[in-house]
Amino acid sequence: MKRADCQALDRADPLGPMRQRFVLPEGMIYLDGNSLGILPRHVGARIAEVIGKEWGQDLITSWNVHGWFDLPRKVGDRIAKLIGAPPGSVIAGDTISVNLFKLLGAAVKLRPGRKVILSDSGNFPSDLYVAQGLRDLLNVGHELRVVEPDEVLDAIDERVAVVMLTEVDYRTARLHDMKAVTEVAHKAGALTIWDLAHSAGAMPVDLAAADADLALGCTYKYLNGGPGAPGFLYVRPDLQEKIVPPLAGWWGHAAPFAFDLDYRPAPGIVRNQCGTQPILSLAALDAALDPWDGIDMQAVRKKSLALCRLFADLAVERCGRHGVKLMGPGDWRERGSHVSLGCPEGYAVMQALIASKVVGDFRAPDVIRFGFTPLYTSFTDVWDAVDRLADILDQHLWDRPEFLDRKAVT
Repeated sequence: MKRADCQALDRADPLGPMRQRFVLPEGMIYLDGNSLGILPRHVGARIAEVIGKEWGQDLITSWNVHGWFDLPRKVGDRIAKLIGAPPGSVIAGDTISVNLFKLLGAAVKLRPGRKVILSDSGNFPSDLYVAQGLRDLLNVGHELRVVEPDEVLDAIDERVAVVMLTEVDYRTARLHDMKAVTEVAHKAGALTIWDLAHSAGAMPVDLAAADADLALGCTYKYLNGGPGAPGFLYVRPDLQEKIVPPLAGWWGHAAPFAFDLDYRPAPGIVRNQCGTQPILSLAALDAALDPWDGIDMQAVRKKSLALCRLFADLAVERCGRHGVKLMGPGDWRERGSHVSLGCPEGYAVMQALIASKVVGDFRAPDVIRFGFTPLYTSFTDVWDAVDRLADILDQHLWDRPEFLDRKAVT
């Protein structure tokens, strides 16, 4: 494979024209969309309109006139199309951790007498922290059991209330089989909660086909909603009236403007809202979802795997002599849309890469991580990124004080 071959692949790429819909900084190869997606071009104009016209001129009437109050449901339905969920089953708002607390608290209440929350060591640590906090708050004997990813199926038994997993491992990109895990969980009488942070917008997700019970995700990664963009949550339709949210707020009330002193949950997915939602962020997210209209997620997956395989093959070929090795499953069908490389002095290497305008990120202890977002990442980006990585390793360009000094965000 030569650089000219990558350029030829780009010319033939059906998703290639989508690249023009994003703001790509001059000279930068951005491979960190799995942490923060790139800005879609029209989002700035949309936010300017919300600030200048809706907030600036129409003020409080915008809750009705411009549909602010219904925005979480509108955005939720747009996300639902990307994750195989029916209309009315997804709502946007709050953070991924807050949404997990809400769903996990409701789930354990639906399984009284069962005390085990099952997760794995590949789960994002924040999810485990939320489970630990809920366990300690309830203080009625719940246990968070964490096993290795390949031990999950065997660990599901009649003691498990909830199986709580991230579909794609944030470090290795290992992909859980959602349908298989959910089937085993249901046979044991357990519920499932799926974290879609590294799969929504990166690959096809079909919550309905998998019969998943509950799910949640963030929108600032592959969905390009912006830093700190609102999260979302999903509740299977037949469970919606059974859910009792542990965070009951007025936006989830059956009649929020009746100002009753007692809580009555709204019907359906709306009861999972809590307090007033961040309208500016939701408006930005709504606009950021526009590029997804009409996108074939199978085409996204096909390109994603091609980008990942090309990067991994080139990186191991050109950088393997420096101790660089591919992490995660060897079967690409069992992987998400990022590539993690074990790399000695990985932190400094990544800082040197960023200084050369190839942006990825670092995960302790020695992982350099690269996200491949098919709507705006090109095959030529892959070639050029590996070329710069090889140059940094060959010439030991990472071995400088400014690259070795650890920053707060890695």
